[in-house]
Amino acid sequence: MSTAPHNKLIMNGRKVFEEIKEAGFDCALFLDENSQYYLCDFYTTDGAVIVSGSETALLTDSRYIEAAENDKKNGKLSEDVVPYLFKKGLYADIADYFASSGAKRVCLDPALISVKQLQTLQSRCEGVEFGYMSDICLKHRQVKTEAEVAKIRKAQSITDAAFSHILGFINEGRTELEVAAELEYFMRSHGASGLAFETIAVSGKNSSLPHGVPTEAKLTMNSFFTMDYGAKYSGYCSDMTRTVVLGKADEEMKRIYNTVLTAQSEAMKYIRAGISGKEADKVARDVITDAGYGQYFGHSLGHSLGLEIHELPSASPKSDAILVAGNIVTVEPGIYIPGKYGVRIENMVLVTENGCENLTDSDRSLIEL
Repeated sequence: MSTAPHNKLIMNGRKVFEEIKEAGFDCALFLDENSQYYLCDFYTTDGAVIVSGSETALLTDSRYIEAAENDKKNGKLSEDVVPYLFKKGLYADIADYFASSGAKRVCLDPALISVKQLQTLQSRCEGVEFGYMSDICLKHRQVKTEAEVAKIRKAQSITDAAFSHILGFINEGRTELEVAAELEYFMRSHGASGLAFETIAVSGKNSSLPHGVPTEAKLTMNSFFTMDYGAKYSGYCSDMTRTVVLGKADEEMKRIYNTVLTAQSEAMKYIRAGISGKEADKVARDVITDAGYGQYFGHSLGHSLGLEIHELPSASPKSDAILVAGNIVTVEPGIYIPGKYGVRIENMVLVTENGCENLTDSDRSLIEL
């Protein structure tokens, strides 16, 4: 089997085991897809991952076992990952694994297990005590490895290309839904493995809705058109928002747009390792408040992302979380005037010791089409 240095560095199961071991657990069980992908670098919709002292066991069924074994043979899985085929069924095989390994205390993440799943485990796994630790994987996922950053860069490069494409697609006859569909088709046809989230494409009065849903309404002339979308590449998400004008912006629109742009720029200059999420948020919020639009900025400055579109830490008015090098966070201030229009500009940045690196290449200046 290949022992590429890349794989040696991504034994995430070993990080998790050291943490649960200190808490007195013999192993940890994960039934959710994101934790399984993080621990194994393998995607399955029906399976389990068990992190023990000796290995990270990937339990899966006949639909996935051949692919998992091939990935193992070709060095695409972490060295500690061992694929297992279901013999009796998911819960019966989990129980057998605990019995054969002598596991007596098993760790679960309470946010990632349902009541029904827990009841089934307790009925099947005799002699096993289940305990809980919150955010077992999520806390490790906060700091991205070079390999994870590379995947997010690729996802964002697809997202940036989609923006360049859509500027030539937008015209007065298009509907919000048509633009959303074109963005999604372009990303899919240019290497995206999926969408990071449901695309937002809202025009005119609809743009005052931060998470508005695209409709059959035709794009509004001489008003804002906001597009918030992202690609997923090899499991990892990108996230970008751009607001353009179909036609011409009036003076108030220019003032609002430039206020949001300044708020974003100042926050991006300020973000670095060692500051809190609420400090980053305050920098942008102060710019918008000083311009007289503070009441129209209702959401937080940003969030982290990776395997999920919203991860920890966040950059919000209440976040005491301290940013560290390796965090990837969005910087997305906005102004939304109800019943009129709204503006949001969003970039992703990689936090470094002395600042942050912008991961988003698309033009941030006001574009009039």
